[in-house]
Amino acid sequence: MSEQVDRLVEIMSLLRAHCAWTAELTHESLVHFLLEESYELAHAIESGADDAALAEELGDILLQVTLHAALGAERATFDFDSIAAGLSAKMVRRNTHIFNADGSLKDAFPESLEEIIESWDRAKRAEKPQNESAVAGLPANLPALLYAQKFISRTQRHAALDAVAGEQPQPSVHPGSPLENADLDDEQKLGEHLLSLCELAQARGLDAERALRTVVQQRVARTEPGTHDTSS
Repeated sequence: MSEQVDRLVEIMSLLRAHCAWTAELTHESLVHFLLEESYELAHAIESGADDAALAEELGDILLQVTLHAALGAERATFDFDSIAAGLSAKMVRRNTHIFNADGSLKDAFPESLEEIIESWDRAKRAEKPQNESAVAGLPANLPALLYAQKFISRTQRHAALDAVAGEQPQPSVHPGSPLENADLDDEQKLGEHLLSLCELAQARGLDAERALRTVVQQRVARTEPGTHDTSS
């Protein structure tokens, strides 16, 4: 590791040893800090913050990683160095379009995004049991809209890899649905439709976040091995 990273790890170890507040931290108690810092980083990026502000927010994310690494080091189960080593190995293993198995660069690289995504998915799939579902490991506590999009993306890509479909399936819209003829050619129009749905939910006393999450959880359950789609 670099001198700066070594110093950061040392500082965290000293804080854990001598600061009563830091010493009380656990993986569980750090979760809400990680979420908060992630949203602050996203805001800095999306609001066009300058490089100094962006670097500061990235530092706050690094602080969370360093704290979790310190907790692991105290149990002698993992530390900052082993986290970095594991990530490096994973990047080599997953990016088979760039690296050979020994980590050396290949002689040529694909240029199309489709080839790259297919290579990544194939490498990722090779690490999983053959019977593992497309939604294995999908975090159920994602914001509902992101949860829905991740579910759709995973199941479609999983189907393509299984050669169940020759191309990416298109989202189905039931005949007569208000969205059947909706103009959704850009994100502005899509955003307007989503906002309208939220306004409708609010007017009728419904929880849009919970409604979408519930439906996605039902779909996830039907996607897991050993379950069957009994919906009409």
